[in-house]
Amino acid sequence: MAGKKRTQTDLAVPEAVPASDNTRNEAAAAEAPAKKKKLAMERKKERKELDKERHRQSAESAAAEAAKAQPPAAEAAAPANPPPAPAAVGPGLHMNVFRDLASPEASVRETAAEALVAELRQVQKAYEKSARKGESEAGDGDSASQMEAEKDDGLDNCAPSVRYAIRRLIRGISSSREYARQGFALGLAAVLESIRAIKVESIMKLIPNLLEYSSSMKGPEAKDNLLGRLFGFGAIVRSGRVSRQWTRDKSSPIVKEFVSVVVELGGKKRYLTEPAVAVILDLVRKLPDEAILSEVLEAPGVQDWFNKAADVGDPDALFLALKLQERTIVQKEIFGKLLPHPFSSDNFFAEQHLKSIAACFKFWQEAQKNKKASSCEDNKRNLRNFCEVVIEGSLLLSSHDRKHLAFSILLSLLPKLSPPAIQVVLSSKVVHGLMDILSNESSWLYNAGKHFLKELVSVASHDNDRCAAVIINLQKYSGGRFDSMTKTKIVKELAGKFHSVEDCLYLVQSLMALFVDEESVTDEPSDQSQTTDENSEIGPTEEQELLGQGDTDLLKSWVVNTISCVLKNLKLTSKGNSDSEMAKCIEEKFQVQTEILKFLAVQGLFSASLGTEVTSFELQEKFKWPNNPISTSLRKECIEQLQFLLEDAQKDEALHVPSEVKSNDLGYYFMRFINTVCNIPSVSLFRTLSGNDDNAFKKLMAVESMLFHEERKTGPGLESAKMHAMRYLLIQLLLQVLLHPDEYWEAAVDVTICCKKSFPVIAQGDNSSAQESAEHGSQESDEDGSEESDEDGSEDPNEEVSLEFMDVLVQTFLSVLPHASGPVCLTIEQVFRVFCDDITETGLLDMLRVVKIDLKGRRQTDSDDEDDGRVDIEDDDETVMEDEDVGETDDVTDGEDDSSDEGDVDQDDFNKAVPNETKGGDKAEATKDGDDSDDSDGMDDDAMFRIDPYIARIFKERNLPGSETKQSQLMRFKLRVLTLLDIYLQRNPGKVLVLEVYSFLMQAFVKSHGADGTEQFRQRIAGILQRRVFKGNEYPEGDVVEFGKLESLLEKALRLASRSRYNTVASVAQNATFWILKIINSMNCSEQELASVVDKFRSILNDYDRKKSRLKLGFVKEVAKRNPWIGQELFGFVLQRTENTKAQYRRNQMLELVDYILKSWAGDASEVFLNHLAQLCGLIQEALSAVPENKSRRKEVRNFCTGILQTVLKLDLKEQFQNALSPEAYSLCEAKLGAAFTTFKK
Repeated sequence: MAGKKRTQTDLAVPEAVPASDNTRNEAAAAEAPAKKKKLAMERKKERKELDKERHRQSAESAAAEAAKAQPPAAEAAAPANPPPAPAAVGPGLHMNVFRDLASPEASVRETAAEALVAELRQVQKAYEKSARKGESEAGDGDSASQMEAEKDDGLDNCAPSVRYAIRRLIRGISSSREYARQGFALGLAAVLESIRAIKVESIMKLIPNLLEYSSSMKGPEAKDNLLGRLFGFGAIVRSGRVSRQWTRDKSSPIVKEFVSVVVELGGKKRYLTEPAVAVILDLVRKLPDEAILSEVLEAPGVQDWFNKAADVGDPDALFLALKLQERTIVQKEIFGKLLPHPFSSDNFFAEQHLKSIAACFKFWQEAQKNKKASSCEDNKRNLRNFCEVVIEGSLLLSSHDRKHLAFSILLSLLPKLSPPAIQVVLSSKVVHGLMDILSNESSWLYNAGKHFLKELVSVASHDNDRCAAVIINLQKYSGGRFDSMTKTKIVKELAGKFHSVEDCLYLVQSLMALFVDEESVTDEPSDQSQTTDENSEIGPTEEQELLGQGDTDLLKSWVVNTISCVLKNLKLTSKGNSDSEMAKCIEEKFQVQTEILKFLAVQGLFSASLGTEVTSFELQEKFKWPNNPISTSLRKECIEQLQFLLEDAQKDEALHVPSEVKSNDLGYYFMRFINTVCNIPSVSLFRTLSGNDDNAFKKLMAVESMLFHEERKTGPGLESAKMHAMRYLLIQLLLQVLLHPDEYWEAAVDVTICCKKSFPVIAQGDNSSAQESAEHGSQESDEDGSEESDEDGSEDPNEEVSLEFMDVLVQTFLSVLPHASGPVCLTIEQVFRVFCDDITETGLLDMLRVVKIDLKGRRQTDSDDEDDGRVDIEDDDETVMEDEDVGETDDVTDGEDDSSDEGDVDQDDFNKAVPNETKGGDKAEATKDGDDSDDSDGMDDDAMFRIDPYIARIFKERNLPGSETKQSQLMRFKLRVLTLLDIYLQRNPGKVLVLEVYSFLMQAFVKSHGADGTEQFRQRIAGILQRRVFKGNEYPEGDVVEFGKLESLLEKALRLASRSRYNTVASVAQNATFWILKIINSMNCSEQELASVVDKFRSILNDYDRKKSRLKLGFVKEVAKRNPWIGQELFGFVLQRTENTKAQYRRNQMLELVDYILKSWAGDASEVFLNHLAQLCGLIQEALSAVPENKSRRKEVRNFCTGILQTVLKLDLKEQFQNALSPEAYSLCEAKLGAAFTTFKK
């Protein structure tokens, strides 16, 4: 029977006949190709007929053409097709539904499937009705002749259109066209579900017959047919016919046959296994539990598949076994080695069982459920075993596909795991694998790695505990370089999500634990995992290359810097603006600050002599250090971050002052904390202090403590502000003493002396300190001894105490500023801000000399040089213009030799010589400049001893390979001093010393245009001069200002304004001139002094004709506008210079100046005008006799002449003017001026 049925099927489906069947007779062999050809031509003809019907063409012509196109053999084999009947006669099948099944739109495909089912149901219904009446195909609207379909295919009870549709749907699911498989499979499932006349067994046989597969087929064709079979079986399952048939008849073998066929299909190609399992599971979901054990598991081929799966490594079989086990309670071993017997989560995740199936792992939801259902959720043993064996020991060591799978597993696990479990999952090998993927953008897995990170951030962002766990593990196993190695900002982004106080404290605690817990960084494998140990023979070698001691320091360095940045992300929002709300916010921030401060202080400043843990009973805290000693560079980072933390706290206090909200004193907390930890017997400072450093350390602690108590007693005010600023300076110097051995102890002692001089109340209670200072002074050098004797009250009585205090303070600042950190500089600025009102001229000059200093200068040793260096500005500019190569060219060609008009170029007054050093400190041998009665800046020996050591350090100590250049070091020093000078000018704009500041800054500004100058330095000086000096509402005024100094400054400013080839220098010099004249106007100057001022302007105007002059007469016009008396005094001289000027352009400029002076004349100008009337008439005659050809120049000449005429009329001097005009001049005016001269015609 089986053979006979097979033969009938083959005859019904000729295209499925095997090529190897030799039992066919010759007639059947010859008939098959002809039949196949006939069917193809029939389908082609029918498509044409349907198109003609749609366009309403005549049926007769269509039939005739079809008859001509049909070959004779086909006509003999098949009856002629009659003309298609109208649609109203009966139901029919429209071909467009098949086209719509392949549409990209899902809604279109669904609509087409519904239409197909509706039409076929009508066709089948009509077919069954006609069959009952004995009229074969009478009720079929499309008729058998329209669509030929073989009847011997097992679909005997189906209408020809239904049989045709089934065959076409089966062939459609093998199409490689986009969306074709989905659409035709949907249509097949819908038809099977709706038309019960179709037998499932027939479809199961028809699918492989129509979609044949053989080893001789080419790759794409074979793949299409195999996938088509799989989609066909999937459609059968989706229709629900298999499950319903077994439910009606439990003795039916339909389930076993179906599962067996699908298993056999999945074994043909590796890529078919996973979808085959999906089809089986789809069927299992529709079956009751009893059918799984009796039908699915007993299907032929299933047991053999399970038995071989563990050995060959088949993840899909394992997946299917777990899914089937979920629905059954098996009392025997039927899954081979895939599942343990008896089954439980603990047995499945046992190390021994995981090793046996490690080769076939693939992720499945059931594995997660089993793991989460463990009775010991806090115990991470099962999860660790799974990750070590499956993720690390199998998938990550396999192909790219398996690595991709590993990260997909992790993504599915992460949302379901607690933070401690996340730390197990994100192991060293996982992080390293992720870094390898993301470090290579051309990698096939790069996009997968990016997606993993994106999802990881999404999962961690909603839970700060998870977020912290992810941050810790990513950095722990990358040596703190995850972002840099992967070229992402994942860690930085996650760290920025901690905003509340609780979250920030949690992150700080996590980072602190990472810093001290070095064992976790090595990520040693579990002792229970022999498989992992074997794999570790390769793994740790790679890790050791990545995570050495240097990488450990990098990780710790990242922890230090990240902890310090936590405060930047802290967001404190008060519900109101009340003091209580603000105080609450300050208290919360202070809580985070103290936690960070304690960590940085403990790890950076201290070490434990006994073990790595110390408990402070006074603080009720336990302090822990890493097992390995912290490196010096890491301690340095901790101390530097401490300084920045204290700096930020000091800035915050300044912000809280206006609101009168009392802020917590972090500096006081730090000093008390340091003192407490120092008193713990088993804790000591991280290094042994030298005698000098130890003495300075103790003094700083003592003086700061006394200042704190006095500050609290004093209350708000300037005195309290001074104490507070000085306290923070002492704290920063204490950290500097610890950070730089034997470098800052002297500055620290000097500041303590200044504190006692400035606040005598603290000196009275420091007897013990005085004794220590005396003992220390007997052991140190002469300089130190003199300072200690000063501290003990034995200073020279001839010295002024106030001068000594400010001088020492300024000298100390200058000694610290060259190489001090930013926080130290800030505290110096804060101290200087509250003490600068008391600064002496000596201290101010010391600061100004630093601004002028350069590395190329030489000490001036000529004792006959009596020039005033502070006002010798023009020579500096000449040095820049003539002796320096700054890459600029003069825009005016100097054709004359002006060397006779230029003085010898003077060197800068402060030309430094590098001092010789002795054991007692830095010494310098220098000659003293000549005595200067005008307070020149010629430096005496004392000044050299004070300044040279700072620059000597730049020469000697910081000239290291790869370090900053000496010039950059010096420039940074200058900029820091400029900040102090800016503060001084802001608070003391009206003091006479401002003139000294201006003089030095102007010289430095001119010299900065040389080769060693920088744009930043020039802009900084120009900004200070413009903002604090020239545009200030206050300025030095009154008789306290020496006129001689102002006169000299004015001369140099005018020379720069008229000679400098740099526009910036000329502009600043012009503003300086206006400022100096403003000061002169405020004084009661004599006529002789005012005349000397005018002489300075006559000098630059006299130089105007020379080609080297760069004077802009607009500047002189502005001077005349602001100071009319100067214009009036210059009027006659300007007329004279205009007559003598030969160059036409310059003469026209002078004419404009004459006109401008006349227009801005203050008071009665009749007398002066009469005195110069003849000169004016001569100028008019000369100007009109040689009118320029240039239109604008002609306009300027005309404006000058008409301006003179208007002034004559205004002063009522018409008659005198007419008499003064020569006939030639009169004729020129009449001819050239036209209507403007009509009033003056005789």
